[in-house]
Amino acid sequence: MTREQYILATQQNNLPRAENAQLYPVGIYGWRKRCLYFFVLLLLVTMIVNLAMTIWILKVMNFTVDGMGNLRVTKKGIRLEGISEFLLPLYVKEIHSRKDSPLVLQSDRNVTVNARNHMGQLTGQLTVGTEGAVFGHSVETPHIRAEPSQDLRLESPTRSLIMEAPRGVQVSAAAGDFKANCRKELHLQSTEGEIFLNADTIRLGNLPTGSFSSSPSSSNAQQTVYELCVCPNGKLYLSPAGAGSTCQSSSSICLWS
Repeated sequence: MTREQYILATQQNNLPRAENAQLYPVGIYGWRKRCLYFFVLLLLVTMIVNLAMTIWILKVMNFTVDGMGNLRVTKKGIRLEGISEFLLPLYVKEIHSRKDSPLVLQSDRNVTVNARNHMGQLTGQLTVGTEGAVFGHSVETPHIRAEPSQDLRLESPTRSLIMEAPRGVQVSAAAGDFKANCRKELHLQSTEGEIFLNADTIRLGNLPTGSFSSSPSSSNAQQTVYELCVCPNGKLYLSPAGAGSTCQSSSSICLWS
């Protein structure tokens, strides 16, 4: 040991020591410790409740890697099985039902389907209600039929009803009558062909009758045979039949139309 080390060691041993030194404890004690334990326990209980709720939701909603409940996410889109209820608007590109199963859209009031262009303007509308189907614009379909034992009615309350087809429009009633009623005029027009009526009996009711009398005796007899005449404007009328044509003699009825 060198002299400097000896002197330094001797000075450290001769230093006075404090007889009444106070010791301060380090840590959390008392009410602080109890509050800390309480908050740790509360946090643990909250975590356990949240975990239990998450497991319960996953179980009830039937969450899987493929989707949720009856909703399955596939490569082609979304597949929905069973009865579903949509509270907000649904925007889809295509809706298909399962194979060999119908697609049912049900509502307490009306079912409305709208078609819009890229500008958001309404281009087509279909409304199905208690009185039938209402189309907001033109309809293109290969087949229209009614339910069995029910009547099929096509109606336009405030506008025109037009049926067009490039190869013809065929209306047939295999086991019943075909009736066409209108309030004003019924037009049958063929621009390049003819109108062909083929039936055992063709009846034209409520046709006006022209007056013609060849002799006083014939005027007193009851007329049972009439001749069908046509005015230049196409109006039909009846003229009492005689030995020859009587249309020219009773043509004054054409002046009234």
